[in-house]
Amino acid sequence: MTAITFGVNSICGFGLQFQLDGFRVLYFGIATFMWACSMLFSTEYMAHYGNKLRYYLFSAVTYLATVGVFLSADLFTTFIFFEIMSMTSYVWVIQDERKESMRAGDTYLAIAVIGGLVMLMGIFMLYVLTGTTDLTKVGFDGSAVQFIAGVLMLFGFAAKAGGFPLHIWLPKAHPVAPAPASALLSGILTKAGVFGILLLSCYMFYGNDRWGTLILTIGTITMFAGALLALFSVDLKRTLACSSVSQIGFILTGIGVYDLLGVHNVLAGRGSLMHMVNHSMIKLLLFMAAGVVYMNLHELDLNRIRGFGRKKVLLKIQFLMGALGIGGIPLWNGYVSKTLIHESIVEYRELLEEGEASPLLYGTGMISLIEWIFIISGGITVAYMTKLFIALFVEQNTDAARQKAFDDKKKYMNPVSAVVLTLPAIFMPLAGMLPHVVADGIMDLGQDFLRIEEAEKIAYFSVTNLTGALYSILIGAFLYVFVVRKCLMKDGEYVNRWPKYLDLEDYFYRPLLLTILPAICTFFCRIADKAVDFLVPVLLSIGVFICRIADRFVDGIVVGLKRTVFREEKLPQERIEGSALTHWLGGWADRTIHALNETVWEYRPRKENAEHRMAMLHTRISENNAIIARSLSFALSLAGVGLILILLYMLI
Repeated sequence: MTAITFGVNSICGFGLQFQLDGFRVLYFGIATFMWACSMLFSTEYMAHYGNKLRYYLFSAVTYLATVGVFLSADLFTTFIFFEIMSMTSYVWVIQDERKESMRAGDTYLAIAVIGGLVMLMGIFMLYVLTGTTDLTKVGFDGSAVQFIAGVLMLFGFAAKAGGFPLHIWLPKAHPVAPAPASALLSGILTKAGVFGILLLSCYMFYGNDRWGTLILTIGTITMFAGALLALFSVDLKRTLACSSVSQIGFILTGIGVYDLLGVHNVLAGRGSLMHMVNHSMIKLLLFMAAGVVYMNLHELDLNRIRGFGRKKVLLKIQFLMGALGIGGIPLWNGYVSKTLIHESIVEYRELLEEGEASPLLYGTGMISLIEWIFIISGGITVAYMTKLFIALFVEQNTDAARQKAFDDKKKYMNPVSAVVLTLPAIFMPLAGMLPHVVADGIMDLGQDFLRIEEAEKIAYFSVTNLTGALYSILIGAFLYVFVVRKCLMKDGEYVNRWPKYLDLEDYFYRPLLLTILPAICTFFCRIADKAVDFLVPVLLSIGVFICRIADRFVDGIVVGLKRTVFREEKLPQERIEGSALTHWLGGWADRTIHALNETVWEYRPRKENAEHRMAMLHTRISENNAIIARSLSFALSLAGVGLILILLYMLI
């Protein structure tokens, strides 16, 4: 599909730039389909909720923002809509305004805000380095600064995608958000984060080994950790949320191998794209199915909802389609995308063995280990989805009366809800049974975006590919029988044996952000305050001492010059001296003295020159005033310089 670019240039200085190509049109369509299904399902699910108008209003704004992200043509436009999407979707998490919802909302908002700020820092760095935010015009120049800018943007996108260790919001937000909102949070909003990572990987860092290794590492850890969390969970929606973390890890693993393979990246690129689509559709279905359970029982604990679906055939089939799809079972859609990603890992290992690829960090042994982590993570997926399906649709509730109430409940969702759950359920086997028609057609749409020149014809159901899926199924069966049934159940009840101290939010992030960092900042602030309190008096004393020494020194120079170079000369006759005032006063005084000498002081006349004496007094006063003024101004100047130096020291 030929790309079409358009924009609005008068907004925010940079303008908003949009583009239509195959990938963007694909995810515009997926977002629209998912929102339509979610809103139709919400008409029944939200019937007994409060603040419904707020929910629908913010859902509409979030839809527009999410579409804006997928249609954005540069990072600035992506960031604008990304932040709007994060802020408006926060309302979903806190919709019922319970204590646990508000706490989960705090976590979601904190991750969104911190991720957004870090991303913006990376965008600014990239703009300063390259003068553009259009990644199609930017290539990696090998500089450490540009790589750091990329890592900062990766931080922001991975925070929304749910990549480890920024995944903590998913297991917290999904159980408390309304199920239709959870379907969108998991199915489409996380893909907005993956979209950003794809932009970086397909353009700025295309074929870069360092970047590919970084993404592969994050993906592998996320894939395995999310699956492990889901296996231990005993809450229906929390299990699906942790599953989302794991499936995002599968996608990131594919993206990492995509960059490591360079021009041989066809399988990895197409597999990552297809798994994005598969996960979107699967989580739309599974979260809405979980919503059906919750709106009937208002419970999510597996022990409480156990046996709810034994007699509910339609819901059982719908849930089974999602479980088989996400488990990577042959003939279902997840098998197609996981096969492509698995084969890309094998392809990269073979290139390393043949010497056609140079290992940066991971050699053939490490890539083989990652392949097995991939297979084992797929097996864990099979195990926890088997646990959910058997708990909901096979086992009976330990409370016989409760089980009877479940079986007697015939109307558990209205026809509209039944239709919107059936539509994505049909997609799962359709894409899996007709991969060359459905799956390949979807992947072809994103080929230009992924910079893939020509697609390969894949034998999806070859013995080799089926063997990889079989390994995961066997591992899943083993884990279900010997781990879930033997270790994760006690007296017939599901128990959560995940150690509390491994909760990253409660035992790492919150203590770090709310206790440790404030304590460190307070400590250094106190040290700085004490240092200032000690140094200011010392510096002031030193300044005063220096000023006094300088003052005395200048006074000595002035007096010395006055007594040597500028001392008064002895003149043969008096110079004109004094002022008009001394002349006037002295004249009156001399005439008064003369009159007294002629009368009262006739016998002892006084020979005094009052005018001269007043002139001399005036001269002494003027000289003293001049000396004092010069000394005071100099001292004040030095004091001012000292204060300026002290202020500069305090600021630095």
